[in-house]
Amino acid sequence: MPTHLSMKTQEMLNKISGIQTIESIKSALKINKRKAIYLIHSLRKKGYITTKQGPNHIRIYNISIENALGGVSYIDIINKYSPVKLSSSEVYKIYGREVSIEETIIFALKTRKLRYIIASLALFRRIKDWNEIYRLAKKNNLIREVGALYDLVQVIIPRVKKMPKFYLHYSLPKKASEFLYIIPHLKSRDYSLIENKWRIHIPFNKNDLEEYNYDINK
Repeated sequence: MPTHLSMKTQEMLNKISGIQTIESIKSALKINKRKAIYLIHSLRKKGYITTKQGPNHIRIYNISIENALGGVSYIDIINKYSPVKLSSSEVYKIYGREVSIEETIIFALKTRKLRYIIASLALFRRIKDWNEIYRLAKKNNLIREVGALYDLVQVIIPRVKKMPKFYLHYSLPKKASEFLYIIPHLKSRDYSLIENKWRIHIPFNKNDLEEYNYDINK
């Protein structure tokens, strides 16, 4: 934790830490808009604030002492590469090591949250270490989920490489295997071929993926 924090600054950060807007900062600190804008500018220069754009072009501020320490979260990685942006008041930062695309995909699947999984689809085209994703998927019982979503990504995102043969060999279920759900009770009307191949229900339809209707060149 930074050692140069005054008691006054520490107390102020405690009041507004988390996800905020300029209006919520004004309310929490009982200050006017001009002072709120100056405070945001000052805290951003010191590294305590990260900013993203929310609905209706409203700026969303993630305020945390940990932001000044560096580190990265899984949500940071997803938002860097995905057209579907995530916002969470519970952001776990990882320090001292590089966070891989492969473990970020597994994180998103483990949440079982629809928007997290849709947002993570952009990462599948960036998988580099298939041994690592297989190891993590096997450890977390997500082998079929990864396979099915990778096949889906090949449909919705241009220039995605074929899945390695070893992953198919060790991961494809038998035809008699019981169907699984990525998210309980949710299944697709549009991707039945992929669902039947992997014996797993995909929790969204084509119209849920409209934000992917462009060429991802990043």
